[in-house]
This record gives sequence, structure tokens and C-alpha cells, in this order.
Amino acid sequence: MGKDALLAIDQGTTSSRAIVFAPDGTVIAAAQQEFAQIYPQPGWVEHDADVIWATVTTTIRQAAAKAAKAGWTIRAAGLTNQRETSIIWDRKTGRPIHNAIVWQDRRTADRCRNMREAGHETLVAEKTGLVLDPYFSATKFAWILDAVDAARDWAARGELAFGTVDSFLIWRLTGGAVHATDATNASRTSLFDLKASRWDNELLDLFGVPASGLPDVRDCAGDFGTISEDILPGGVPILGVAGDQQAAAIGQACFAPGEAKCTYGTGAFLLLNTGRNMAVSENRLLSTVAYRLNGETTFALEGSVLSAGATVQWLRDGLGLIGKASEIEALAASADPDSGVYLVPAFTGLGAPWWDAEARGALVGLTRGAGRAEIALAALDSTAHQTGDLLDAMARDGVPASRLKVDGGMAGNDRFLQRLADLTGVAVTRPVNTESTAWGAAFLAGLGAGMIASLEEGASMWKADRSFSPELVDEARQASRAGWSEAVARVLCDQPSSKA
Repeated sequence: MGKDALLAIDQGTTSSRAIVFAPDGTVIAAAQQEFAQIYPQPGWVEHDADVIWATVTTTIRQAAAKAAKAGWTIRAAGLTNQRETSIIWDRKTGRPIHNAIVWQDRRTADRCRNMREAGHETLVAEKTGLVLDPYFSATKFAWILDAVDAARDWAARGELAFGTVDSFLIWRLTGGAVHATDATNASRTSLFDLKASRWDNELLDLFGVPASGLPDVRDCAGDFGTISEDILPGGVPILGVAGDQQAAAIGQACFAPGEAKCTYGTGAFLLLNTGRNMAVSENRLLSTVAYRLNGETTFALEGSVLSAGATVQWLRDGLGLIGKASEIEALAASADPDSGVYLVPAFTGLGAPWWDAEARGALVGLTRGAGRAEIALAALDSTAHQTGDLLDAMARDGVPASRLKVDGGMAGNDRFLQRLADLTGVAVTRPVNTESTAWGAAFLAGLGAGMIASLEEGASMWKADRSFSPELVDEARQASRAGWSEAVARVLCDQPSSKA
């Protein structure tokens, strides 16, 4: 029969991955496949959901085959996904009626601004913990329903299903048997009442999203149906689901109030566990669900950076300054650290604490002495500075972080992590297991299958690899942060009166 293993399906913004873990978190097998980004016009970002599906099934089969060859048997699967990305599909055929609208997409900025001006932001914030921004799913669902001919008629007849990527994949993986999501993904839609832990009719009416299309909201560790045998022979149960950032926090064992992690992928996302109490930010951070287990919700405070790894990709693909992402570390090391060059990567606006959908990117402080190396360093520093903005906002909200656990692709860059510690003034720790997001999904499946006994057992599995302490003197840090703030001020456009 083989040794028992857990499958993590990690569907991200630029690729899909499947990783098979042993119950102690050891990686047994993995497969990954990238897919194309679609940019219909500036500020718009889409994915072909059928292509996402193809990459998911391909990587599942590849990773499962490798694991079986090594003598392992998958007993349960966990799913984690890019959050907020929104899909509407036909219940009969399972086919999407429009491309998925990606979390980075800003096409509904005008609608969000109009809703703010109409005075709706307070209601949305009180119920959902979110700001009114195109980032979240509700206005994306409404846009698709309005843009596709007869879509609202189909929805009224109950013929359409709405969901974030997890719901779409669960539907497909179970052959249409299950239309469900978990509480973390539901909390990112602007349609979910955090305290009541349910879809909210007042919000559904406000955003114009019919309740008939929404998925059932379940605990993060629970029954989400069984993967069809044509994908995984034997029918593996899906027993864990969480949005990627919550999964990363679980994988980083952020189970106690005050524990914080930041994941550096396409964007950067900082979550701080606030326990059973829903913290309310006065600095435009987000209240969200960290996880829901056995019907009990643990909350988190979150800050979202829209461009982190995407900034490095731009240097590679847009400017051609580097041939591959890993080259940025050596190039940045040769830069003049006092050049005064700042890159504000507002390619699709700025996230927390600014939430400015109209802001656009800028290079500030260029002189004839600035070159490729200075721009590379400014790109790395932009992610560190944006993290600093989030940490500063959390401190003003009364929840300062004394240590930051990090993961994601950029966490492998030692120079970046040292700059992160230097520019934020906070100690940074990288774990031994850097597959935090995928492991979080597998961990939830392990809980659901009884292969992992408790959160405490999960916490005992977490091990530190290396820590980075701040080395920059306070005066230099403050000067660099001030220069960054001046650069950001140059690109801000759409600021509400309560700006951070």
C-alpha cells in the first residue's frame, strides 16, 4: 500500500504546483507548470481558467506518479490558491463564461470610488474587515455578470456558479459534485460577514451579486469532496482548503496571537494573528480570517503589497536588465547604496496602507551615475520599504511585530532579507521548510485526515533556517524611509480623507 502521504495543490498567480509531503512536512515529490498572464488593457489582468485547470491536473498527475514510484500513497489532499481572483462558470458544462479576473486587476476602480463617495465604505469595513477596492472579488463578479450578455438572466435561473479559484477547482476536481469554499477565501470577497461567519444579504444587494451562485462556506479542515478517479486513481479526499496567504501563515505555524509572517511571491502579504478577536485597523489594513477550525474562527490583520516578485519579473521581462530572477542579488550588490534611487512599483496601483488604484509606477532620483545596479537595488528595496509601511501601520494599530517569518521565492535571496531587516528595523527569520504555502494546505488536509493531531504538533514541526538582524544605524534607516515616503507621495492619486 505504501507509506501515507499528503498532496498539496498550490494554484498561484503565475504557475500551478503539486507537492507531495510526508506527514512531517518533508517534500516527497513536486511538479510545477507556468501559464500565461493576459493583459487586455492597462490595469487589467486575466487568466484563462481552463488553462489553470489543465496545469493543475497535469501537475497533480506528475507529482502523484513520482510519489508512487518512491513508495508513497496519497491519503488526503489540501488546496491553496491565489485569492480574490474571480471566476463565473456554467453549472451544466463547468465552462467559465469569461476569463478569470485576477486579484491584481483594477478595472472596477471607478465603481469602488463611486461606492466610497456614496458612503458605503463604513458598512463594508464593519462587516467584512476590508476596504472598498478593486482587489476584492465582489466587484469582479458583478463586472462579469454585467459584461457577458444574458449572464444576469442565467444567474437568476440558478444556472451559474461564482467563486474564487479554490471553488472552481473543487467543482472540477469533484466532477461538479461540490460547490464549496473555505472561510479564508470567503473573507476576501467583500460579501462575507466576518463576525457572523456567513454570506451577508445586505452586501450581496449592495454589490449586485446573486446569492444563488455562491458556494457553501466550510471550515479550513473538513470535507470538500473527493478528487475524481480519472485524475487520481482511488479517489483522494480533499480535506483542507485555505487561501494562499492564510495557508502560508499556517505553514509558518503562526498559531499564537502576535505571530506574523510575510510571503514574497508575485505580491507580498503580511499576516499577523490576532486570535479570537477581530482587530479593527485605523490605518487601512485588513481584518481577515486566519483560519476556521471546528467552527471557531481565528482572525488576522493583513497588509497587501501588490508588486514584489512581479517587480523583479518586470526588470527581467520588461527592461531586460537581468536574464533570470536569481541574477538580481549579485547585480544589486554592486550598486551604490547611497544613490538615492527609488522605484515605486505601482504597476497596477498601490495596496495597503494606501489603496490607490490609480497610482502608477515611477523611478525617482535618477542621475547620470545611476545604472542597472542602482535600479536593481531600488527594486529589491521597494519590497522592503512596502513591508516597512505595513509594519509601521500595524505598530500604529497597537500590534507591533518583534520578528517577521518570511517565505516565498524572494525569501531565498539573502541580500534582500538583510535589506528587509535593515530598512524595517525588525528581525527576519527564514524557515527550513520554505514551502510554507503548500505545506499549510497539506497540514490542513493532515488535520482533516487525522494524520496530524493538532496545531501544537504543527508548531513543533517549524524550524528556523537563518535569521537576519538589523545592521543599519537608525539615522540611515530613517533617511532611507523618508526618501521612500517622498517617492510614494509623487505617485498617489486617489486618496480618501482617511489616508494612512
